[in-house]
Amino acid sequence: MSTPFSLVIRDALQPDIPACLALDHHYETDYVWQMSVIEDVSGREIHFRKQHLPRTMPVQHVAFEPRLHQVLQEQGCFLVAAEKQSRELLGYLVMQRDPIYRTALLQHVVVDFPYRRRGIGKRLLNVARQWAAEQGLDRITIETQTKNYPAIEFCQGAGFTFSGFSDQHFPNQDIALFFTQGIR
Repeated sequence: MSTPFSLVIRDALQPDIPACLALDHHYETDYVWQMSVIEDVSGREIHFRKQHLPRTMPVQHVAFEPRLHQVLQEQGCFLVAAEKQSRELLGYLVMQRDPIYRTALLQHVVVDFPYRRRGIGKRLLNVARQWAAEQGLDRITIETQTKNYPAIEFCQGAGFTFSGFSDQHFPNQDIALFFTQGIR
């Protein structure tokens, strides 16, 4: 059993960015969401299915430092989770708002590898929901990659539903999946 610790979630500050980037962002997955497209004269069908991989795939999640700075400058939602006594950074969440469409786009939920599966991501998400409600937003959409099955499970476990995709969305041309949840 893991050692209990006291957690503080607070707004991130500029000096927190290097510590956020220094966290272990990697994940491992045994599954992906495989996309297939079927086209004929009557239309196009797109299917996603959970595909078991022949072996565990390690993946390095990339956090873009300019995005972290941008969210701070635009007064978006940038939260950090820290151990109360040591102030050691354990995770962070980055979410941008679109006041015109009254939505928030959650782009990163990262928990340092040794601290995963302890509810830190869920607690960050709960504070982000509260922030979005205070901003008068109606929903939160999370973006993730088809190969980030741990994130897909996190989204679904938190009550988010699949709401779409974008082909070649990320700089590495990966497909983005979107999961959405109403706030109110």
